[in-house]
Amino acid sequence: MINMEILSISVDDETRKRLGEIQKRLGFKSRSKLLRDAVQSLVKDYEALEGLKGTVEIVFVLAYKESEKNHVSNTLHGFKENIKSELHQHGSESCIDVLNVRAEAGKVRKMFAVLKKNRCIYSVVYSVVGVER
Repeated sequence: MINMEILSISVDDETRKRLGEIQKRLGFKSRSKLLRDAVQSLVKDYEALEGLKGTVEIVFVLAYKESEKNHVSNTLHGFKENIKSELHQHGSESCIDVLNVRAEAGKVRKMFAVLKKNRCIYSVVYSVVGVER
């Protein structure tokens, strides 16, 4: 049996409700299991990026509320020398940016961390296209 430690988190009512919906829709037996799975996804993302060396070609997909586009744009300006192309699409109340990025692995890790921590962005996913060592 795996020894587990209890962690406590605080979420607003809307997030709690959404977690409950997701839990039911995906068939998780508990919110704890759902959150463990989410944490494991974050750990895998982090570990995959940590293993990169050399120059990396990567695609980031960001989702955020349309009202936050200026904040996100300001964040992206900090990486403008590494963003080779950007596709911006409007949804009903949200925006999606697809970024083609080419940078040294350390810069890619920094960019991922900045995007993940940004409170305006509610989803960051990536796909590594290539690595030059």
